[in-house]
Amino acid sequence: MAQESPKNSAAEIPVTSNGQLEESHEHSFNRDLKRSLPVGLGLSETKITSHGFDSTKEGVVEAGAFPGFSASPKSSVISPTSAAASRLAGQGCDLIIPTGGKAQQKSGPVVLADEVKNPAMEKLELVRKWSLNTYKCTRQIISEKLGRGSRTVDLELEAQIDILRDNKKKYENILKLAQTLSTQLFQMVHTQRQLGDAFADLSLKSLELHEEFGYNADTQKLLAKNGETLLGAINFFIASVNTLVNKTIEDTLLTVKQYESARIEYDAYRTDLEELNLGPRDANTLPKIEQSQQLFQVHKEKYDKMRNDVSIKLKFLEENKVKVLHNQLVLFHNAIAAYFAGNQKQLEQTLKQFHIKLKTPGADAPSWLEEQ
Repeated sequence: MAQESPKNSAAEIPVTSNGQLEESHEHSFNRDLKRSLPVGLGLSETKITSHGFDSTKEGVVEAGAFPGFSASPKSSVISPTSAAASRLAGQGCDLIIPTGGKAQQKSGPVVLADEVKNPAMEKLELVRKWSLNTYKCTRQIISEKLGRGSRTVDLELEAQIDILRDNKKKYENILKLAQTLSTQLFQMVHTQRQLGDAFADLSLKSLELHEEFGYNADTQKLLAKNGETLLGAINFFIASVNTLVNKTIEDTLLTVKQYESARIEYDAYRTDLEELNLGPRDANTLPKIEQSQQLFQVHKEKYDKMRNDVSIKLKFLEENKVKVLHNQLVLFHNAIAAYFAGNQKQLEQTLKQFHIKLKTPGADAPSWLEEQ
């Protein structure tokens, strides 16, 4: 209602034929205009459109700032005519004039956003697909164990996988025995070192047995030194075999597990497709058969890809295993033979051949300066 008062006041102002105001009504026009304007709207910001009584032409009267008015201007919305609205639009005013004639203030560009998906529905759909796939795979596994279902078998690949698993168990046994040997040898070397120190101490205190205690002290210290060299070779052998068994072979067996899971999924969807093909074909079953055919094709491609990956990994594993074990077995044999033959030079040469560096006792311990 407050927006219509300027228009009504302007409509009652008499104008001449050329659109000019009469001098006798100037004072009453300014008083009515001041009452009708909203609070905070300066007269310099307002344009009033008036219509003559006897003419169809429109006139625009620009009013100056009202004297004595110091309030800060505020935005306001008025209802101009179509001609005045076109002039306002030409001056860049933030007014939008709809066809109904009501003015609305522009609030910025309107962006049409895409339809927002419901996260809860997406999670529910993922859970549904996972449950259906798990059910099919579980049914396939039970059918195979009961001897009712058929399974896809690659005889050559399955034989290689069985050999790999059997070799892994044997390598783990060798690794366990080598670790036991290393522990026992370490204890023996430690005992020989202590025995050599005891003989050396007695050699200094027993003058009549000085030479005898001295010979035994030197022998035990030499055995301890050779034992440390042999211990370094055995520990290197253990580290290499451990990497082969628990990293390289284990990585290949992980790929084998993925291959077996893909095989079970492939057989499960293959069985579903075969059951649907044996049933009737009508308007209800044809979409199901088509969907089952698509899912079967997807899992068939996944199965073929995993089978190819397993074949490649088994091939590279065999080559790497032969190379690694060849070097480690030669090292182990030469080190053991040189130690028990008492050939210290041959034992040291074996370690140099395989680039093995022995750790000096106490080298890992920080000095007293580093501890400060």
